[in-house]
Amino acid sequence: MSTALVTGATAGIGREFAEQLATQGVDLVLVARDEARLAAVAGEISGRHGVAVEVLPADLSDRAQLERVAERLRDAARPVDLLVNNAGYSLNSRFVDSAVEAEEQLLDVLVRAVLVLSHAAATAMVGRGSGQIINVSSVAGLSASGTYAAAKSYVTTFTESLSGQLAGTGVQVMALLPGYVRTEFHERAGIDKGERAGPFWLDAGDLVRQALADSERGRVVSVPSAQYKAIVAVARHLPRAIVRNPRITALHRKPD
Repeated sequence: MSTALVTGATAGIGREFAEQLATQGVDLVLVARDEARLAAVAGEISGRHGVAVEVLPADLSDRAQLERVAERLRDAARPVDLLVNNAGYSLNSRFVDSAVEAEEQLLDVLVRAVLVLSHAAATAMVGRGSGQIINVSSVAGLSASGTYAAAKSYVTTFTESLSGQLAGTGVQVMALLPGYVRTEFHERAGIDKGERAGPFWLDAGDLVRQALADSERGRVVSVPSAQYKAIVAVARHLPRAIVRNPRITALHRKPD
């Protein structure tokens, strides 16, 4: 692997992917909305690890800007060997309390961007006979907690489907299903999760290390940590009435 493109690369899981890949000598293409922060992160990583870091500022909810990222993935002269679709956020509100424009923007980032970039990367990778795609989903996709959960459910199912379709092509596709991770995600969404301590709060470094190892092993779905593996195993067999319970559905937004 020589070049990886990571979306949502300036913080949290995306930043950790960039850091760990750079330690392996992988050159990077970093995508995020905040151009100044993106440039700062790129400079830090390049200076620390001696890899080439290209910055590609883009708001993935904007179709023209998303297409620029897709074109970079299609560029045969500068092949991307690993795509990490990580960019995402939560609205932290009930559907009827959100502006429909905000809901559409969320859908564009969490679903449409994953579809478009996966298509661009997969098409190029199949042509070369090699490559990896990691789509960051969530254990929330197993719940019924709003449009964020619905979007992540799509990402997981889409990734599993794409993995099956690309079997034998040399292209590995994996969905990563984190639970709670110590990042900026909840603060940005305005969700108060207290001290963020305990067995269900994961370290981003550990999560990414396992994800990269699982991708190398050819896993289709990666669920980091024994505790979340147990939760996912149980959640897949729960009656839907329990999955729809308000105590579950409020986990990724403010309580009603």
